[in-house]
Amino acid sequence: MPHVLVPAARWPRWVDNFTTGHGDTDLQVRDGDLSGRAADGSHFTAHLPFATAYAGPVDATAFAEAAVPPGEWGVLLVRKGGFAVARLRGTGLVGHKIGQRHVQGRTKAGGQSQQRFARRRDNQARQAYEAAAEHAARILAGVGPVVTGGDHGAVEAVLTDPRLARLTVVEPWLAVPDPRRAVLDQAVLDAQAIRVEVINAG
Repeated sequence: MPHVLVPAARWPRWVDNFTTGHGDTDLQVRDGDLSGRAADGSHFTAHLPFATAYAGPVDATAFAEAAVPPGEWGVLLVRKGGFAVARLRGTGLVGHKIGQRHVQGRTKAGGQSQQRFARRRDNQARQAYEAAAEHAARILAGVGPVVTGGDHGAVEAVLTDPRLARLTVVEPWLAVPDPRRAVLDQAVLDAQAIRVEVINAG
């Protein structure tokens, strides 16, 4: 289901704006989430980051205050063109690595040339994933939850490394471009945001 990411500091205002736009909203705590249903039938379900279950009062401000990052957690972003790995302690970045690898694009050539090109491209991608796994194993050793993003196939390829078998991957999935420092910084913020599924009536 489509979702939006709302920074915890903006969550009470987000709920106020939802109420203004859709009418009186009834809030409920259900299954560890905060849900709201407005007078016009629109509704939302909000999830705390890092797969945290909420058990506090039915209150937007209290829910926002519960959106606290764990002691040790990580971010892993992978695309064919590069990767970014970060280890965090609370909100602070304590270790990271960003790497770019050249992986050739597709070719219009046919026959054996195309086959050689495809093999070369696959080899380059595999080397890129191996490099990402090497740094992820070092940087993410012993962390709690890990938020991933980039290209699904690329992330899955990296996570097949046995050294990463104990990582606990949690939502949200982050659809990011080729990882650079600015992309990583935004991913760290998005990983800490409240994830909201919204259904607008009509």
